[in-house]
Amino acid sequence: MDIGIFYGAAGTLLSGDDLVADVTQAQVAGFSSYWIPQMPWGPDALTSLAIAGREVPDIELGTGVVPTWPRHPLAMAQQALTTASLIGDGRLSLGIGLAHKPVVEGQWGIPFDKPIRHAREYLSILAPALRNEKTSFEGETLTGRAPALMKGVEAPRLYVAALGPQMLKLAGRMADGTVLWMTGLETLRTHTVPVIGQAAEEADRPKPRILAGVPVLCTDDVAAGRAFAAQQFKVYGQLPSYRAMLDREGLAGPEDFAVIGTEDEIATRLQEFADNGVDTIMAVEFGPTEDDYARTRACLTNLV
Repeated sequence: MDIGIFYGAAGTLLSGDDLVADVTQAQVAGFSSYWIPQMPWGPDALTSLAIAGREVPDIELGTGVVPTWPRHPLAMAQQALTTASLIGDGRLSLGIGLAHKPVVEGQWGIPFDKPIRHAREYLSILAPALRNEKTSFEGETLTGRAPALMKGVEAPRLYVAALGPQMLKLAGRMADGTVLWMTGLETLRTHTVPVIGQAAEEADRPKPRILAGVPVLCTDDVAAGRAFAAQQFKVYGQLPSYRAMLDREGLAGPEDFAVIGTEDEIATRLQEFADNGVDTIMAVEFGPTEDDYARTRACLTNLV
């Protein structure tokens, strides 16, 4: 069972020395990867990973995810390649996503128009640019023309946040896999894994990597943990794309998706994700106290 730490999806963002310290702890504990989100506030994810990666070796570092709309794909590629060159060893994984209409339109003032077309055109520019290939693409809304951006830099792995069938097919055809959130076991088995897998096979691409963000709290008081999760992750039960994933599983809210329980219960639940097609579990530790975080980290450490 491959487990990485996904720090920030529970609301607290780390940067600078604090991020370096936590990545160091994760690396020493044996976690395979460390992921951070690009939120509408707080530090820039790729810049933060560049700082952490210079200080901490031998652990995969990734974004989960950077929104596409505010950054032209060539600018995204240039920043990602710069980060990759700074941390070295092919350790960077670039997760990108469409974000959500309230943020795209409400905060950035960009029309959330035909998002699938936007994602397809974005990847048509970003993917070759990351591979340091000459880029020449003109779409309906995006154009990208550039020589190789940073020759000699190993291309970051490219993952696309994908929940619905159209985005999953796009990720299978044009990326290395997908980053998931609020996606349960039945949805993985009957929808996510077969759809993205078939798309990759038809495009003659390798088997896509499935990365799944999963909130985890190790506690003896499951009822209190569920109540805290309901409040902590409330917004994810309201955003349409995540609400659709919860509805597919018949879950009332994110508190029903979160993995909450004792050490043995968490081990069993996380193994079910691996058994249903998840290649890397991105564990989002949460809880009302520092002791909750410490116990959860210790529990996860025993599983890697």
